[in-house]
Amino acid sequence: MSADQMSIGEMLAATVPMARTLNLEFRETSPDRAVVALPDQSDYHNHVGGPHAGAMFTLGESASGAIVLAAFGAELSRAVPLAVSAEIAYKKLAMGPVTATATLGRPATDVIAELDAGERPEFPVAIEIRREDGAVTGEMTVVWTLRPNNPS
Repeated sequence: MSADQMSIGEMLAATVPMARTLNLEFRETSPDRAVVALPDQSDYHNHVGGPHAGAMFTLGESASGAIVLAAFGAELSRAVPLAVSAEIAYKKLAMGPVTATATLGRPATDVIAELDAGERPEFPVAIEIRREDGAVTGEMTVVWTLRPNNPS
């Protein structure tokens, strides 16, 4: 299967070993929203029997990467998406499977306009991590950049 035929989830699983390791499920990937699930797996539990903080971080970061690829995949020939910084807040105890939903913090058209102007745009991606009962267990922000392949 070529990269053009792969879904974003398949591409991330193929190129990011940590996403494969955690068995992340890419449920929705669009330029508007990415939804990624972390199944309940005892190998990735913490001391209280829920998903480990590191697994939840990886879940959120992977959801942010999925929306970045969905929104800016057409720009990959001229720029590399890179995470610049990340913050996470653990709000409630997470038990069982958890799902991360990512949304862009700036319109993609604004980011692309900066890239077109020869700049290296930065933009935030907001992520909510929820338990099956809908409770928000974590909130995360990952700031991304599109680094031009041939900076001027």
